Amino acid sequence: MPANLTPEYIKADKWFRSATTNEEKILALEQMLRVIPKHKGTDHMRADLRKKLSRLKDVGAQQKKGGKHVDIFHVPSGGSGQVVLIGTPNCGKSSIVGALTKAKVHIADFPFATGAPAPGMAKHEDVPIELVDMPPITADYSAPGQVGAYRNCDLIAIVIDLSDDVVEQMSVCLDYLESRSLLAGGETPARDEQGNALGKKAFCICTKSDIAQPGALGMVKELCDYPFEFVEVSVETGAGVAELMRKIFDLLEIIRVYAKPPGKLADMTDPFTLPIGSTVMDLAQTIHRQLADNLKSARIWGVGVHDGQNTQRTHVLNDKDIVELHFS
Repeated sequence: MPANLTPEYIKADKWFRSATTNEEKILALEQMLRVIPKHKGTDHMRADLRKKLSRLKDVGAQQKKGGKHVDIFHVPSGGSGQVVLIGTPNCGKSSIVGALTKAKVHIADFPFATGAPAPGMAKHEDVPIELVDMPPITADYSAPGQVGAYRNCDLIAIVIDLSDDVVEQMSVCLDYLESRSLLAGGETPARDEQGNALGKKAFCICTKSDIAQPGALGMVKELCDYPFEFVEVSVETGAGVAELMRKIFDLLEIIRVYAKPPGKLADMTDPFTLPIGSTVMDLAQTIHRQLADNLKSARIWGVGVHDGQNTQRTHVLNDKDIVELHFS
């Protein structure tokens, strides 16, 4: 009986064959089992997939018992969100991170100058946001384990050099991300063991706008079937750099809130950042989880309220609100 394999299964199979780490192979096999057609023609294939999955999980368990493995591509999240860059050689990733942060990036005119993640802290106004430069990818090569950095970030930035072959660059980046189920969306998104979708939100940074090929930006947009946001920048001239940080802040879907101790001035230098839609109670739990249960009332200066207005725990906060919490 024919298996009649679906495009989703074929995509997951490609992901498994390209995986370079045990963890990625396990995720790919789980996705294959999730999307494979379930009928007599696939009974043998499903049994084989389950055996492979069991063996890989056993290997993973043994590796954990055998000692710690240092993963250079595990970059602890910092700031109010982590943005990891992806692009082909000499697309301008390192220049962006170097211009916006104090990271020790290696900017060079030859390919593969970056060999390991290089994180640095940038700022949108008073909000710290971590940018991570990464080794470049090509159609034939990506660093083993590199996928882990994209798997664990908050936002993926696809970097395209507008002065070079944008078709080739976008094709390489999308193929890498799609084949590993790294992009949010799709009819059958890959999920982890807890059922959480693995795909991340992504957007596109179009570099070297000062020397761009005519019509390059429009061509990049036409190549995408995803609702990406596009930001055109030039590190050389500074054009678009401020807009880039504003766009990243918006895409992270966070707000900043300033805490005001009762009877004192608000601290306007170090805001708390929370997901959009967060409430007064969410802020209280962020400040002190144990004290939050004793939250009695709150006063707010900001959007949609009178200055110093008393609000409920369930009041939804807005960006740049000032909040004074009162505990019993």
